[in-house]
Amino acid sequence: MTKNVYSVRQVNSYIKNMFVQDFMLKRIYVKGEISNCKYHTAGHIYFSLKDESGAIHCVMFAGDRRGLAFRMQEGQKVIVLGSISVYERDGKYQLYAKEIVLDGEGVLYQRYVQLKRELEEMGMFAAEYKQPIPVYSRTVGIVTAPTGAAIRDIMNIAKRRNPCVQLILYPALVQGEQAAPSIVQGIRTLDAYGVDVMIVGRGGGSIEDLWAFNEEMVARAIFECRTPVISAVGHETDTTIADYVADLRAPTPSAAAELAVADYRQLLAGVELFKNQLTDRLEQKIGWYRQRTERYGLLLQHVSPQNRLNEKKQYAADLMERLRQEMQQKLTERRHRMQLCAGRLEGLSPLKKLQQGYSYTELPDGRVLRSVSQIQPGELVTIHVTDGKVLARAEGTERMERNGQ
Repeated sequence: MTKNVYSVRQVNSYIKNMFVQDFMLKRIYVKGEISNCKYHTAGHIYFSLKDESGAIHCVMFAGDRRGLAFRMQEGQKVIVLGSISVYERDGKYQLYAKEIVLDGEGVLYQRYVQLKRELEEMGMFAAEYKQPIPVYSRTVGIVTAPTGAAIRDIMNIAKRRNPCVQLILYPALVQGEQAAPSIVQGIRTLDAYGVDVMIVGRGGGSIEDLWAFNEEMVARAIFECRTPVISAVGHETDTTIADYVADLRAPTPSAAAELAVADYRQLLAGVELFKNQLTDRLEQKIGWYRQRTERYGLLLQHVSPQNRLNEKKQYAADLMERLRQEMQQKLTERRHRMQLCAGRLEGLSPLKKLQQGYSYTELPDGRVLRSVSQIQPGELVTIHVTDGKVLARAEGTERMERNGQ
């Protein structure tokens, strides 16, 4: 009897192997209502799925939460993709969740996630393929419904920002089975027409309403488009495959119009600002060059031949003035010396002596009679006085003896 006794571990391991060998339980979708949901500090999520007949324990490990697009709450109806296995320690089977989507959108969401992953692996979302949006577009192509709120918002904003921009609408279907081919045709038509930039989008809605913008043919048409494409699908929280492929995503059609159409008032303000800056710069340059020209003019005047000649003339005039002053000073000095000499000569002048009663006697040979030894009695002499001369004959001579001689 002991041969048929097994340990708890053996039984749980055996049961787990049975689950593992069941191919269906390796990848299964389970629909139900969330209950007993708990977020663990390690990042794992523990919860149960229940319906009117029963419940199953579930766990989503932290490493699998990348695909969870919402926060789980009690009472939510969801579809869980995962595998069912046995937790040997407790002997309980549970669902190991890999992906969780809200019920009603589950199938479409799975298609969305799968296509997004495939296109991303192909490189269609890569930044190097994104084209820059023209800053100043003249023609804007629009692929959207002709009667929706999106086209009205785009027209109003474009008119307000720049009424000169031409809007070209391709009236496409944006919902339903024929929406995707219609959007593709619109993209290709406007691309062939040669618009500067293209807006592709519509107003908000459910995932079913926006599904045309999650189709692969639309994604490829946007990727192959030579014209830069701005996607404007839904509201700010809606994200489609077209948003990832487009060259630029706008949260709303209104935002797309603002991105595609430059505000001419800001442009004019910018032009005025640049004009003022250019004027200031030119005035500064002109002032700088004027000062520089004046400085060079002064320098040229300083080194010019005429200036040099004027300097030499001034120098010569200064020398002449100095020479004149020195000559005047010399003449004054000479005149003063001459006056002194004249005074001295006047004091020694014979005429002066004659006027004082003196005279001088001249011998016949013209010699001045200075001594009695020069004349003999009976000789003729000439006596000179102030107003003439007297002829006389010496009667005799008499020598006078002077003291000390």
